[in-house]
Amino acid sequence: MLKKLLQRSLGLLGLFAITSCAEIPAAPASAAAATARPALWTVSDRDTTIYLFGTIHMLPENYRWRTPAFDQAVNASQTLVVETIIDETNPQALVAEMARIGFATGLPPITERVSPEKRPLLEAAMARQPIPRAGFDRMKTWAAAFMLLGTQFQELGLSGGHGVEAVLKREFSAAGKPITQLESNAEQLAFFDSLPESAQRGLLEGALESTQAMRTEFNAMLDSWARGDVNAIGETFNRHLSETPELKTALVTRRNQNWSNWLARRMAQPGTVFVAVGAGHLAGDDSVQRLLQQRGFRVRRVQ
Repeated sequence: MLKKLLQRSLGLLGLFAITSCAEIPAAPASAAAATARPALWTVSDRDTTIYLFGTIHMLPENYRWRTPAFDQAVNASQTLVVETIIDETNPQALVAEMARIGFATGLPPITERVSPEKRPLLEAAMARQPIPRAGFDRMKTWAAAFMLLGTQFQELGLSGGHGVEAVLKREFSAAGKPITQLESNAEQLAFFDSLPESAQRGLLEGALESTQAMRTEFNAMLDSWARGDVNAIGETFNRHLSETPELKTALVTRRNQNWSNWLARRMAQPGTVFVAVGAGHLAGDDSVQRLLQQRGFRVRRVQ
């Protein structure tokens, strides 16, 4: 259960972003969503409008998810706000941060951090990586999982370059509109670094699942997102995260509170802003919208 939770959480919480320093060419999608309508909200007052859009960071090439309502919101917005900005022109900055926070001395061998039956799969996965075998022993468990997940994403034909945030950043940049972030790269990595070792090991074992199992999980997640089925997304998180409250605190609760504080401050300034964050943050009892409504802000779903 924990492995599936972490896989789904990474996608719906927007945390796939940090796993891909460079764009990976993706295989064409076998099917595209002809009638996708991902959820979109507005938070507004007399002189300020903030659009809230839940994203999936990695998508197949040619996957159709845009709508007239979405395009209208993008065109009307003066600023884009994403979870974190990865500088594709300087990927070494992120690599250096990953090396700083993701490696340590005195760790047990990486094979001892998975169950015995998973060890042959781990050895085979590491053998396909350009990183020396000894390097994995020095990685923290979550960092090793990230490296292996990157290969899984390639095999699934997924790329951050086709994801919602990447598309939006290109459009806003081309239009000369500013782009800002809610968290730094270091802050996002720190969320994983703070996870209990049991959760990190669950993530590592999840990275060893077969491509077909991963595809099934991703397709289920993608289907809920494309339908704009916020209830399905929220139910998944409420059900699984209740079993691991430390994960909910680290990946959802604390971050949603921080973001609602930021949004509340931004509402004091006039203008129109488009905020794109992982769809899991906009679903469930602790969603960003719910926190804003509790503060008295008017939140309305427009798609």
